Amino acid sequence: MSITLYHNPNCGTSRTVLARLRELGHAPEVVEYLKTPPSRAQMQALLQAMGMTPRDILRRKGTPYEELNLDDPTLTDDQILDCLAAHPILMERPVVKTELGVRVCRPADRLAEILPA
Repeated sequence: MSITLYHNPNCGTSRTVLARLRELGHAPEVVEYLKTPPSRAQMQALLQAMGMTPRDILRRKGTPYEELNLDDPTLTDDQILDCLAAHPILMERPVVKTELGVRVCRPADRLAEILPA
């Protein structure tokens, strides 16, 4: 099974998800999204697959969320995507993509939703 993990090695939940994948015998493609952020098209595809909007994936803690005034309800999806591209730390993590779906695996137990039984 093809698995891609958008990973932040400084995040405990992200490390837990990576460890679980490996314990289950998977060798995921690990994308350290702070070093190699998803392109705008990739981000849109991930969000569409999750049924989420750009605002839904925003992380507040430890990010420039407040400085960028991202709680402004008049911001468009395009403006938020621009912020995500400029500041990948804003993306909630970890995001896991498998053949069965895409999820923000926070909490880590959400990983089971997109792995075979």
